[in-house]
Amino acid sequence: MTAIKMRAVAPAAQRKSRPLFLEVLCRSLIILCVALSVVLSSVAVCDGHWLLSDRRMFGLWFFCVVEDSVVAPNCSRHIGEGLDPGLCVCRSVVSLGVVSAIFGLELLVMSQVSEGRASSQRWHLGAWLVLLAAGLAAGGVATFVFLFWEHATPLGFTLTFWCQFTATFLFFLNGMAARHIQNMAELLPSSGHLGKP
Repeated sequence: MTAIKMRAVAPAAQRKSRPLFLEVLCRSLIILCVALSVVLSSVAVCDGHWLLSDRRMFGLWFFCVVEDSVVAPNCSRHIGEGLDPGLCVCRSVVSLGVVSAIFGLELLVMSQVSEGRASSQRWHLGAWLVLLAAGLAAGGVATFVFLFWEHATPLGFTLTFWCQFTATFLFFLNGMAARHIQNMAELLPSSGHLGKP
């Protein structure tokens, strides 16, 4: 009788392990992509040189005039033309986006080392923080482009600007994926304890 029970339980355990493995794999990939997005956005914000136009470098933190390749560029924090308040808002928004993404990433990681309702709540909150980071990053990028629209050209934007642009989309895609997998986990209780309310 015991052998029959063991044989009956073994296939059931194998059937349950498959969705659990896929769920853990998907969550791990989401965490990895969010971590990559945080690195890209942090590099872009810390560097801050986002636009080069006519020997002038427009950035989040400095405005530089490049007169010669040998001489060091002349940089200043004040751009003028009434753009300083808007640029202050831009740098504040993108900085808050990075902070939100870091806290969201931390909650996503912590949800994987806990079980039950606490795991579900941390994952849910982490996903929303990543989506908030996407919104803030998109707002910062849009504000920067709006402020320097007269000088902006597709080839004028620097690599760090495109890093921020890419990180914005990755924040959005991974935040939506995190919410989607959370909803799937709630609809499929056979996938294990991860993500259960």
